Amino acid sequence: MAIPRILVVDDDPDMRQMMTQFLRQNGTIALPSATETEVRNHLDGGRVDLILLDVMLGDENGLEICRRLRQEQDVPIIMVSALSADHQRMEGYAVGADDYIAKPFNPELLLARVRAVLSRTRRSASLVHRRNTKTFQFCGWTYDAKSGEVLSPAQVQVALSHRETALLQVLLANPHIPLTREEIATNLDVTGQAQSIGEASGRAIDVLVGRLRNKIERTPKDPQILKTERGVGYVFAVDVAVSDS
Repeated sequence: MAIPRILVVDDDPDMRQMMTQFLRQNGTIALPSATETEVRNHLDGGRVDLILLDVMLGDENGLEICRRLRQEQDVPIIMVSALSADHQRMEGYAVGADDYIAKPFNPELLLARVRAVLSRTRRSASLVHRRNTKTFQFCGWTYDAKSGEVLSPAQVQVALSHRETALLQVLLANPHIPLTREEIATNLDVTGQAQSIGEASGRAIDVLVGRLRNKIERTPKDPQILKTERGVGYVFAVDVAVSDS
């Protein structure tokens, strides 16, 4: 697995150095920047896996930089700011930030948030790479991602709705990995946003899981394939064999 390359953008040299050194000590390649020009030079010069972007950058506005980058880039962005009111956090999410951390912060909390965002991004990237080009087999079932056909162990074609098929794709790309409702919703685009889901959308995921269980489980009320992971969400609890279509 590639070592994460993280861009630390802050106009305060002490803060920039502290964050950069801490991230380097915890297994990342941290690259310091102070201006939008430097950010773009790094982006043009090589891979960047995540940007930590201060809101107040001297004469520059981190929110506007985030807005412009989001129009051109899919790189995850975590806003870092001394401005921590709810409406200020919402401004960060509105311009496309993946997370928002208020100063002062515990460095361990920062590291945990960085790892969480990177983990979500890697899962999504893996899913995009895999879900449209493969044949998946599990417990005698076969899903052909090219044709969208689902065959039962008895070789009977089972009709899935578009949403059920999308959910199955998410699960097949992440076997044995507990997925939160937020992660599932992000890949299904339930909310149209990548930050979080509300109670209604969470219930929609639960209903969708129930419908898929009714079609692929021998006993839907005692699922053995698509299980509930208490306190997390759901897990595709069986092995998945993947081959080229």
